[in-house]
Amino acid sequence: MEIRPCREGDLEQLNDLYNYYIRETPITFDIVPITLDAKAEWFKHYAETGRHRLLVAVENTTVLGYASSSTFRPKRAYETSVETSIYLAHGNEGRGIGTKLYAAIFDAIKDEDVHRAYAGITMPNDASVALHEKFGFRQSGYFTEQGRKFERYWDVAWFEKEMT
Repeated sequence: MEIRPCREGDLEQLNDLYNYYIRETPITFDIVPITLDAKAEWFKHYAETGRHRLLVAVENTTVLGYASSSTFRPKRAYETSVETSIYLAHGNEGRGIGTKLYAAIFDAIKDEDVHRAYAGITMPNDASVALHEKFGFRQSGYFTEQGRKFERYWDVAWFEKEMT
């Protein structure tokens, strides 16, 4: 398995991976599957340097998962904060891929001007909570019934990690 910056050629697999979570889980609050054109536009927000990175775990030519550090909020005062996300291709849980991806994303941004990292986790999700805590995240907020998907409301726990 190789972890590297995402390439344009990875986008179709990455989009299929993410759309699984849209269709089948409450993990993302997106409701409608993302088009490949929309995913290509989203991809433009990342670079191989700087705060905002997008890494993929690849085995042979198959994308097994991805991790990102994205803009937390669009206002300039938030620029030293990032929101991190991690998604694994269905069926690849429990192989240590998430741990390797998160280690790589935090290593990639460790020398950047990032003060805090945040992650929102749809609850319940014990595996995601454990992964984030493993990397030093601590719960900093809990919002009840923050989003509605699959005809029910879901809570979201927010986690924070000191980066500097």
